[in-house]
Amino acid sequence: MAEPAGRVLGFVGVSTAGSSIQRVFPAWAEDLGLSGMRLAGHDLPLDASAEDYRAVVRLIRDDDAYAGALITTHKISLYRAAADLFDSIDPFAELCGEISSISKRGGRLAGQAKDPFTAGLALEEFLDDDHFARTGGQALILGSGGAGTAIAYYLAKRPDRPGRILCTGLGAADTGHVRAVLAAGGAAPGLVETAVADGPADGLLAAMPPGSLVVNATGMGKDRPGSPLGDAAPYPPDAIAWELNYRGELAFLHQARAAGVRVVDGWRYFVHGWSQVVAEVFGLSLTDADMARLSASAEAVR
Repeated sequence: MAEPAGRVLGFVGVSTAGSSIQRVFPAWAEDLGLSGMRLAGHDLPLDASAEDYRAVVRLIRDDDAYAGALITTHKISLYRAAADLFDSIDPFAELCGEISSISKRGGRLAGQAKDPFTAGLALEEFLDDDHFARTGGQALILGSGGAGTAIAYYLAKRPDRPGRILCTGLGAADTGHVRAVLAAGGAAPGLVETAVADGPADGLLAAMPPGSLVVNATGMGKDRPGSPLGDAAPYPPDAIAWELNYRGELAFLHQARAAGVRVVDGWRYFVHGWSQVVAEVFGLSLTDADMARLSASAEAVR
């Protein structure tokens, strides 16, 4: 691949200064031979305007110092507001209606959606190959933003997929989006269901069978306070609670631990998400040995 255009990696989020990537990226840059590369955080509120997103994309596009950027919470909103500013958008980004990675090659701006791939890398580290066939479990994905939609997409394509994938959203726009993405992605008819949940989703959880996977993809506990479940949420036997956050108040994670549920935090999701964007932006091919080193150096400064 061609050399990247600049020496800065942008980071578009809500509270970028608090991210562990501020400590991890310098270690990775040294390990990967990217000496002199630095991060530039861009904080936008959850209710940012379309022009806010367009301004950030124009900055990344027009400033030669930028090699690209990673997008966290704002993936879908940025796509909706600024997709027309990109010279190319990859098939996953078009399908999922989100952009999580921005790269520049030869003066052209490209948008990618890495979540379906990186979510799968993280999930396969803790979920057995036959988990759903063995347990009869289903998946309850709380939140239908970029991460929730990507996880639903991945699970629907998995050879050992859950018997049902139930995705929640704050309103009809959220639930309609995830249904459209999964239908366009070829999900089996009847596999994916949606529900509007503008409060604790304990009732939905109570209907889940043993062995179900419960995912907090709402951003609550980091970008917003609270949890999508109540303190007495009725987890089924042998459930797995996946908290996509690794920092913040982490109310969902603490609730699940108090309930005696197996809990997986968002650290490995963070590591895979960032490493794949770094590889994309800087034109790298990461081997298993590379990932082992990056994981170790990230853990050392966590």
